Amino acid sequence: MTVTVTLPDGKPLALDGGATGADAAAAIGPALARDALAVRVGDGEAGELRDLARELPDGAVISIVTARTGDAALALIRHDAAHVLATAVLELYPGVKISIGPAIADGFYYDFEFPEGVSVSEEDFAAIEERMREHVRAGEPFVRADVPVAGARARFAEAGQDYKVELIDDLAAADPSLQTVSLYTNGPFTDLCRGPHAPSTASIGAFALSSVAGAYWRGDSSRTMLTRIYGTAFFKRAELDEHLVRLERARELDHRRLGRELGLFTFSDVSPGAAFWLPGGTAVFNALVGLSRRMGAERGYSEVKTPLIFDSELWKTSGHWGKYREHMFQLSVEEREMAVKPMNCPGHAHLFAATRHSYRELPVRYFEPGLLHRNESSGVLHGLLRARLFAQDDAHIFCTEEQVEQEVRGCIEMAFDTYRLFGFEVELELSTRPDERVGDDAMWDRAERKLKAVLAELDLDYRISEGEGAFYGPKIDMHMTDSLGRSWQLGTVQLDYSMPERFALSYTGADNAEHRPVMIHRALFGSYERFIGIMLEHLAGELPSWLAPVQAVVLPVSDPHNGYAEDVAAQLRELGARVEVDARSESIGRKIRDAELRKIPYMLVVGERESADGTVAVREHRAGDAGASTVADFAARLRGELYSPALDTAQSPEFRD
Repeated sequence: MTVTVTLPDGKPLALDGGATGADAAAAIGPALARDALAVRVGDGEAGELRDLARELPDGAVISIVTARTGDAALALIRHDAAHVLATAVLELYPGVKISIGPAIADGFYYDFEFPEGVSVSEEDFAAIEERMREHVRAGEPFVRADVPVAGARARFAEAGQDYKVELIDDLAAADPSLQTVSLYTNGPFTDLCRGPHAPSTASIGAFALSSVAGAYWRGDSSRTMLTRIYGTAFFKRAELDEHLVRLERARELDHRRLGRELGLFTFSDVSPGAAFWLPGGTAVFNALVGLSRRMGAERGYSEVKTPLIFDSELWKTSGHWGKYREHMFQLSVEEREMAVKPMNCPGHAHLFAATRHSYRELPVRYFEPGLLHRNESSGVLHGLLRARLFAQDDAHIFCTEEQVEQEVRGCIEMAFDTYRLFGFEVELELSTRPDERVGDDAMWDRAERKLKAVLAELDLDYRISEGEGAFYGPKIDMHMTDSLGRSWQLGTVQLDYSMPERFALSYTGADNAEHRPVMIHRALFGSYERFIGIMLEHLAGELPSWLAPVQAVVLPVSDPHNGYAEDVAAQLRELGARVEVDARSESIGRKIRDAELRKIPYMLVVGERESADGTVAVREHRAGDAGASTVADFAARLRGELYSPALDTAQSPEFRD
């Protein structure tokens, strides 16, 4: 008996019956057999990763995974490292309870419940890592066993591993026909795990633990707070060292640290997950809102305001009460169920429905930079990047079916115009129909076809993310890669055929009949808070002069020159520029150093000569002395930066902060 599998180049490979992935690798060549980590069964990235020791199905398309495979191989050994971490922790801390330990984007983690009175900090990492190295050096095989559900449950119950018991019970409840679950053993450690794993722990070339955090069991704030230990792993030590350098750089550029040092914002336990914006940060925030307002007004958007709190009936109509309720802050007002809004779209749909509309009015473009609240668990809060309170540059377009492509094109062009101001290079992602969705295939075909047509018309490259669209329609997301190589989603444009139906929205057509509009959701910054956090880290706090909280600081050499310094500042403020005077009785060297630390774009030194000549000695942040200039010439220079055609949208007189 033989089985035949197909290799990536289309060639068939005949193997003995019962052959495994390891057998297939050996049949191809000894070098591949030595380097093989796992086997992918199925065509392309959608194929299933399996252990090399598992039997291959006849007729399958397979590919062998090695260290050169890329992200899939890295995720594999990082999952291996998570199991080795759990092995070490169980040995070093008797009585610890284990929960889950997946690979994640940049590494892995494992969640533990330590015995009462026992805690782990980064100071304990050296001992844990040394114990992990012992298991890696031992090259312990990862051995899979498919065990009857009852037997696996009894095994973990006897060991006091309550979280594993709960997971097994949930698996059995979700699939009453389930007969077995898979367990993986490496050395003394056995875990409930779907796999796959590399052949042994020796595949983990280099690893390091990075941080400790709290994480509620299953993300539920009513459940036990576990200790999450993060780490990462690579095939080579040099790759790990490069990663650790990037991590250290990321810590230096952490927006929370920069925000504190630059006097932009702060956080407090009196309102977790919400920023307290200081004057400087408020100036940056307002500049971005002003940019949104001006660019929107130029493109036919009308700014609206909707309430912060809505009756639950609105959320039931939109579908959020059933799908999103746990993330909403709820309250009771005179025995009515209410909730603070986590997004603007239902309110905008309700607003559109409040008046009659003719086809002649469409498209209607609403914009609202309003406050939103989402009840995020404390374990996922991360400064401005993941907050409970934020404001979006949120817009919703109501248009006819025939206007969809034109409006989507306008949204994408506006996005590129916006990101160009910051020097961001953007990549596009088209997300298509998910398994759970509303609407028939004909609607989805039409919607996806429209988005693809716009991208083709604009001659834009994009990748397709199959099945990642919103439940109501496909979407185009915009991503940028920052100075540390991290990818961030910024804006999104989404087609929505569901909400107009739910809210029974209509307009009167040219035929005098009622028609259903199409709704387009559009946000370009995402949220102002998150965008500021990303931008601070990307630019290392070096904000462009049009956006800097203080654009110029006047530095009098000594107290007698304070009056002239104030006159210079007054002239610049007439332009709407944000200017300060440093009138402290400090040396000019100290004043310059302090201004450099604050990353102020321009420093204007004024002394006896400057006061007599009506000039300023200009210094540029980081660049140093830029020569003497009359106040008028420097004002013109600054005005050119603040009010150039590209940046006029951010700092026109109508939108001074």
